[in-house]
Amino acid sequence: MFEDQPVRGELDGHVENMLDLLNDYDVTLSADTVAEARGQLEIMVDLAAGDPVDVDTVEDVSVPGLEDGQDPIPARVYAPEGEGPFPTVAFFHGGGFVLGDMDTHDNLCRLLCDRAEAVVVSIDYRLAPEHPWPAALKDCYAGTQWAERNAADFGGDPDRLVVAGDSAGGNLAATVSLMAAERGMPDIDRQLLLYPATTYMEPMPSRSENGDGFFLSARDMLWFVQHYIEDELDAHHPWAFPMNARQDALAETPPAYVTTCGFDPLRDEGHAYAARLAEAGVDVEYSNHETMIHGFLNMEGIVDYTYEGVEEVVEQIHRA
Repeated sequence: MFEDQPVRGELDGHVENMLDLLNDYDVTLSADTVAEARGQLEIMVDLAAGDPVDVDTVEDVSVPGLEDGQDPIPARVYAPEGEGPFPTVAFFHGGGFVLGDMDTHDNLCRLLCDRAEAVVVSIDYRLAPEHPWPAALKDCYAGTQWAERNAADFGGDPDRLVVAGDSAGGNLAATVSLMAAERGMPDIDRQLLLYPATTYMEPMPSRSENGDGFFLSARDMLWFVQHYIEDELDAHHPWAFPMNARQDALAETPPAYVTTCGFDPLRDEGHAYAARLAEAGVDVEYSNHETMIHGFLNMEGIVDYTYEGVEEVVEQIHRA
C-alpha cells in the first residue's frame, strides 16, 4: 500500500469548474492581512457549498478550556435522528490554523452526522496568529475530552470515540491522538486524517508539483506556518507536526484512516505519515483521490465526487 508514491490522475471536470470560479473571484488563502484571508475562505465556502442537510438537532455549546482563566471554547453538536447510542466524532476544521470556524465546515459536519448516523462535535478552537501553537491543540484535546464525557447527553456513545479533521484539522486529529496516547485519556478508537498537514517545511515532490494553481498553494502553506509557529523550535515538536513523533509514540495511537488528493501539495506528507503509522504497527487504511484537489470535501455544491469522499469517511466512522 505504501511502497509507491501516490499520483495525480486526470483533473476532475467539476474541480476544473471550481478552480475557474475561484480564479474569477480572485480567491487566495494568503491575503495581505489575516482578516482578508479569513474573508477569502468564507467566499470559497459560499461558492462551493450546497444546501445544508437537515439533522435532528444542532446545538451550540461551551467547552471548558485547559488553561486557567481561558474563555470557554465554542463548539457545535450535531445529532442524527433515531435511537442511539451513536458513534461520537470530535471534528476539527481546516484552514491552516489561521482560518475557518464551525460555520465554514457546517455542511460537512451535517453530512457526516446524517450519513454516518453519528454525533458530531465540531470544536471552534483558537486561531493563530492571535493564539499560536499549542493553543489549537489544547482546545481540540479539551474538546475531545468533553465529547467523551458528554456524548451520552446527545445520544452519542463515549465508547466509540473518533477524532477527525481536514487539513490543519487533520494535523490536530493526529496530534490529539498522540497527546491522548501519552496521557492515557481520552480513549480514542479511530483517527480520521483528511488530507492532513503532518510535517513542517520538509520538501516533498507534491509541494512543487501541486504548489500553484490548485487552490491551496505552496505560498499559502508558508504563510500559514509563519502565523502558527511563533518559535521555530516548536515546529520540531511531535505535537506540532506529527511526523516528528518517535515510532514508539506512534505505535500507541489508535487505528487510522488517511486520505490524500492527487492535486494537493500536502499529498506526499499525508502518504508518508500513513506509512510511518503502518511501520509502527498501527492499523492504517490509506486512500488517494487522484482526481481531486485540497479541500474537496467542502465543495459538494460544485463537485459531485465530494459525496464519494464523504461516504469513505462515513465507512470509517462505522468502524470505530
